[in-house]
Amino acid sequence: MWTVIYIAPSAKIAEKIQDRLTEEGFLVKVRPIQHGKQYEVLVPESELDDVREALAYILQS
Repeated sequence: MWTVIYIAPSAKIAEKIQDRLTEEGFLVKVRPIQHGKQYEVLVPESELDDVREALAYILQS
């Protein structure tokens, strides 16, 4: 099952996060939120804990 790990304010930011997480070896999906310009970043539930650590690092840099 896929779980939302982050809601990005733009497609550019969502793609950046997707690229960085993919480089780290994670499966990642991005999908637009209806009626808005935000994007959900999703990962498999089984990778959630590991992705949280990687995402925290990505968001700080």
